[in-house]
Amino acid sequence: MQFFSGFSLQNDEKFFRKFIKESDFCVCGFSYGAIKAFEYTQQLLNEGKRVDTLQLISPSFFQSRDVKFKRLQTMSFKRSADAYIEQFIASCFLPYDVGDVELVEGSMEELNELLNYVWDKNALKELVSKGVVIEVYLGGEDRIIDVNAAREFFLELATVTYIKEANHFLQLI
Repeated sequence: MQFFSGFSLQNDEKFFRKFIKESDFCVCGFSYGAIKAFEYTQQLLNEGKRVDTLQLISPSFFQSRDVKFKRLQTMSFKRSADAYIEQFIASCFLPYDVGDVELVEGSMEELNELLNYVWDKNALKELVSKGVVIEVYLGGEDRIIDVNAAREFFLELATVTYIKEANHFLQLI
């Protein structure tokens, strides 16, 4: 199984062990890492390699957000990357206590990619046509992404597991 971590995070797969399919033919990503997992799956298939399952955990989904929201995020990051990350991580865990995470330095380029990424339905459909099962996991209490827009977007392409009282990290009390 290949796992891709969220923005400014490393070793965060520990939060998702109960969801992750342990298989050599599974690619999994959390939040920003879901984008990377999707792109990696496309690359593997283009190289003629096998992928059975693509798991997208709380995938970054900001294509329904306006330019003002995205500009505010980048301005806050430019002002103080450390303060931005601290607030970002706290928001990821709301309404519950912040978990023990390992941080790495996130870049403005990564933040811009995360905020401006547009999921391509046709590319996702192509994965499905090649036999890839797409699983999407969303928390109803997620304060980071537009959960309702993400759920509507992915429903026709994937098995969507919606955990009503879970946060971005899919935690429950």
